[in-house]
Amino acid sequence: MKAIVIYNSQTGFTKRYAQWIAEETKAECLELSAAKKKDLSACEVIIFGGWARGGSISKINWFKSNMDKWTDKKLIVFCVGAGPIDNPEIEPALKQNFSDTELEKVNLFYCPGGINYEKMPVSSKLMMKMFLNMLTAKKNKTDTELEMIKMLSTSYDISDKKYIEPILQCLKK
Repeated sequence: MKAIVIYNSQTGFTKRYAQWIAEETKAECLELSAAKKKDLSACEVIIFGGWARGGSISKINWFKSNMDKWTDKKLIVFCVGAGPIDNPEIEPALKQNFSDTELEKVNLFYCPGGINYEKMPVSSKLMMKMFLNMLTAKKNKTDTELEMIKMLSTSYDISDKKYIEPILQCLKK
């Protein structure tokens, strides 16, 4: 099975997951800018990874714009975000990136990563700071909001290789 893992990473979490998947599957692993220049017609499996940005998957439009060309391929998308794997809001947020027809053609997965403020671009840091200030200023915070404030206040890493297991299982089907 000829597979390729293509990723878009801002602070390194998505790159780490892409490399783990590529290692386990013996697939080629490319950053999106390099993959755009590559002929993918010989690939049987195309795996795309992007990071979560306000409920959207970064650079997902590139992947979606090519789906019609890849009807004979197994398609997998994984998204890496800052939330824990058991957050009930994740699945609906991921699915909103695709139409119902597209969802029938793609296998969708979530991998928890974290936040790395040290590697984050200034624009993203400012956005996170504004969101954190908004949450902090809110009166009568819910337990979820209090937990978010705690999590977003500092860099952290909850990534783990075990989270690629569902992707690997999907590839075996």
